[in-house]
Amino acid sequence: MLSRRLALTGALAAGVATPARAQDFPHKPLRLVVPYAPGGVGDTFGRVLGEKLTARLGQQVLIDNKAGASQILGAQSALSAPADGHTLFLGSVSSLAINVSTQKALPYDPLKSFAPISLGFTGPLYLIVNNDVQAKDAGELIAYGKANPGKLGFASIGPGSSLHLAGELFKAMAGIDMLHVPYKGSAPALVDLMAGRVQIIFDAGTTSIAHARAGRVKVLGSSSLKRFAGTPDIPPIAETGLPGYEMDIWFGLVTHAGTPEAAVARLSQEINAVLSEPALVARFLELGVQLQPSTPHDFGDLIRREIPKWRKVVLEDAKLAPE
Repeated sequence: MLSRRLALTGALAAGVATPARAQDFPHKPLRLVVPYAPGGVGDTFGRVLGEKLTARLGQQVLIDNKAGASQILGAQSALSAPADGHTLFLGSVSSLAINVSTQKALPYDPLKSFAPISLGFTGPLYLIVNNDVQAKDAGELIAYGKANPGKLGFASIGPGSSLHLAGELFKAMAGIDMLHVPYKGSAPALVDLMAGRVQIIFDAGTTSIAHARAGRVKVLGSSSLKRFAGTPDIPPIAETGLPGYEMDIWFGLVTHAGTPEAAVARLSQEINAVLSEPALVARFLELGVQLQPSTPHDFGDLIRREIPKWRKVVLEDAKLAPE
């Protein structure tokens, strides 16, 4: 998991005064581009954040779902807007760190095309299976996969996404055969999972955890090396069948590079204030993710560190070729 330094600097950022000219921003409604279908963890987070920011900024924050193409469609949509801070993009480890290694011709540069605003949340992925899968933990799932090659399919939100990479890494480390089935978001993937059309998904918390607690799906483990504070009853995959397996994720807010610093500072201040609300922190922790405020500088540093880290995972560990 990420260091406590991000949380501390984020908390400080929530109380730091911004330049006077930042108070002139925003002067019109904002658009938050969410590169996922409605209903998944990113969409849930984006809608809650948008509602809170609308109240704090005095301008409507409109959620614009632009799913598809490994989050590239959403990124391009955000970058087509003026660099004035009124269009935000909900980036993630996939769009801002993994895509550079999985895409042959990525139409944006995560470090040059965007201006970081704040980290949003971090957390593990969860190994979710439908109720027909006869396994109680990762070890039993691996045993089933070895005994029944080709009979397991795992869903993701698109090629090269963190969910896809989690499945490929699990497949490679476990030595089992699983079919990748891409969707435009985790919500439609979970619908097919519950209907029995696909057996597995590695998903972030919120929606999938809610389905599990309602008995509609089963959670076999988490991708953290240690038990996550919000879901202490869910054992790490590394403890129950696949030692060393780890796949933590993060989401964060960025805007167009070249956006005035005053606008970025105001956005960062207000987003950090929202992410620091105790009731909201507790709500999302119960759903399997940790809200994680940060400064723009620290979020930018995180992106720079994550790109080479995931390049190794993509090319060496999961052995995926750029598409």
